[in-house]
Amino acid sequence: MSLYCGIACRRKPFWCYRLLSTYVTKTRYLFELKEDNDACKKAQQTGAFYLFHGLAPLLQKSEHQYLPPKYNLAELERLLGKFGQDAQRIEDSVLIGCSENHEAWFALNLNSSSSTNASLQKLEMERELQGSFTELRKALFWLNVKDASLLSTAQALLRWHEAHQFCSRCGQPTKKNVAGSKRVCPASKSIYYPQMAPVVITLVSDGTRCLLARQSSFPKGMYSALAGFCDIGESLEEAVRREVAEEVGLEVERLQYSASQHWPFPNSSLMIACHATVKPGQTEIQVNLRELEAADWFSHDEVVTALRRNDPYTQQQNGTVPFWLPPKLAIAHHLIKEWVEKPTCSTLPA
Repeated sequence: MSLYCGIACRRKPFWCYRLLSTYVTKTRYLFELKEDNDACKKAQQTGAFYLFHGLAPLLQKSEHQYLPPKYNLAELERLLGKFGQDAQRIEDSVLIGCSENHEAWFALNLNSSSSTNASLQKLEMERELQGSFTELRKALFWLNVKDASLLSTAQALLRWHEAHQFCSRCGQPTKKNVAGSKRVCPASKSIYYPQMAPVVITLVSDGTRCLLARQSSFPKGMYSALAGFCDIGESLEEAVRREVAEEVGLEVERLQYSASQHWPFPNSSLMIACHATVKPGQTEIQVNLRELEAADWFSHDEVVTALRRNDPYTQQQNGTVPFWLPPKLAIAHHLIKEWVEKPTCSTLPA
């Protein structure tokens, strides 16, 4: 029995969903799919599947945009057969959301570690699917907000399941539930849930300029806000102050929270975005080369120019790489744009 709308109902009481908002009905429907394996299997019958290869989502070009195609269960079974894979591979899929009409959405990695035919070639799949498996970092420049969020969730969940197939207590194989919202060890009875690591990402300003930095792993020319994982025992404010001090040798005077975002790289993080200002007269950067490749102050005009660059991958000319910023869907872009529009947004004491 479940309690909905203040009255007791049997499972799947869709008639009383009508009394609730669309958001609430979607949320409760997804909750039921995560908790009830039979309900989730039934949802697969009428649901849609997004496909990945090597954790890269399948995209198809449609006019001037890129879209991730969806496949129903019958289409997916046909494709798996054509690719030499057993229909049981569908059990490796994970639930990633649903439509307002309760069409459940799933994601499946076609070459996961549990694949029965690891020799399958990516190009063969792309020809059959009439699309391309695109690295998600690049795809974020072309996707809309809804698709980017959905595929980020999918990649993070698929990666987590590939990395958590054994129990940390006894070493025995774990088993995912149908939705992929958890893994259970039959031997030790331990339950494992997907987790996100908290990360502070901070745009530091001295009042007229903002500080941007790059790591050696960044694409050429890209600069972003400072970021780092929160240590155990730290508050948000303490993590921001420590990261700024560690990476660029500056002391934060003021701090303002901006927003948060799930980020699937490298292993699923919760990005907590803040603005910060440094103490007056203390703006000399001392780059920690063990953390960063470079860091510098950038003027308002320099940042505005960089924000106008749409696709940095096509901006390289004569061997030179322009200064550019993270894609619009990244919270770092949001922070930088917010600073451009409201340069005095850092007003709260740290």
